[in-house]
Amino acid sequence: MRTVIVYESLFGNTRRVAETVAEGFGPDADVRLLPVAQADPATLGPVDLLVVGGPTHLRGMSRPSTRKGGLDHARRSNGVLTPEPGADSGPGVREWLAGAGHVATWAAPFDTRLKGPAWATGRASRSIRRVLRHRGMTVVAGPESFLVDRKGVLLPGELERARAWGTRLATMVQRTRMPT
Repeated sequence: MRTVIVYESLFGNTRRVAETVAEGFGPDADVRLLPVAQADPATLGPVDLLVVGGPTHLRGMSRPSTRKGGLDHARRSNGVLTPEPGADSGPGVREWLAGAGHVATWAAPFDTRLKGPAWATGRASRSIRRVLRHRGMTVVAGPESFLVDRKGVLLPGELERARAWGTRLATMVQRTRMPT
């Protein structure tokens, strides 16, 4: 099973979650981890499972304006938030998905968001799921959120949840894999 995890991360939280989800697939798994700026949809090749994640901005997927606002916020955070290399340039998940075309594969969405009720904080993973379906993918797991505090730091236990989610995804796809 070939898995590709594409993620957008401004401050490292979504990247850390993506890395930990990949670990959940196990050491022998064929998992490719790609920041969205390096994930050319035309060159991904055959994929059994595409996992897509990004931060939640203003209740949904980021936009160029919200990424700029996030980076401005980081500059005012007295070093609490450090922007990821390249966070100020390149596409986000929204733009990447817009150029992805139609892909017949399994998919799973995730996001990072503030702790709180989803109706109040929003969930980028719900929008990601909708676009994945629109692009012809079979979504095999509901939107998954990994939580950060008001300072933008992942909450304790979230990376463990991410690893467990990766393990569940791997198991789910292996169980339902079609014979070739």
